[in-house]
Amino acid sequence: MKKKYIILIAFSAFLIAIDQITKMYIHTHYQLGESSPIIAGLFNFTYVRNPGAAFGFLATSHPMFREIFFLAMPPFALVIILLILRGVRDDDTWQIFSLSAVFGGAIGNYIDRIRFRYVIDFLDFHIQEKYTWPAFNLADSAIVCGVSLLLILMLFEKQKSKSEPAKV
Repeated sequence: MKKKYIILIAFSAFLIAIDQITKMYIHTHYQLGESSPIIAGLFNFTYVRNPGAAFGFLATSHPMFREIFFLAMPPFALVIILLILRGVRDDDTWQIFSLSAVFGGAIGNYIDRIRFRYVIDFLDFHIQEKYTWPAFNLADSAIVCGVSLLLILMLFEKQKSKSEPAKV
């Protein structure tokens, strides 16, 4: 098996395990809406059930549409990630880890969707309770970090190709 697929399996499995362990801890030790300050005035663990996507996107859409959409899209996205990974060089470690983070994060949230029909969120950042960021979870973090790194890699690749002399 190629190195990039071993990295995909291992890193994704690690992310999925950590994501599911933390979500199950919150699900079994907190009541819905319960919050515990971790860093006063900045960060809490708050048990939230998110029927939508990131930041509650589509949370208020028709339940039947939401269920079909959120159960159909992740497998589609996972296939796309595998197709992209197929074209990635085995030595392009940053891109492999980025895709693996998105892959693992997507599976982590998909497990919640299949089990509960919502995603468990609990990382609650705010500034003195006045300015709040929507709660999220470790799978969301893996997806955002993976996509952000992919965008950075694409920008560097674009800059690199612009600075190289044209081949004749």
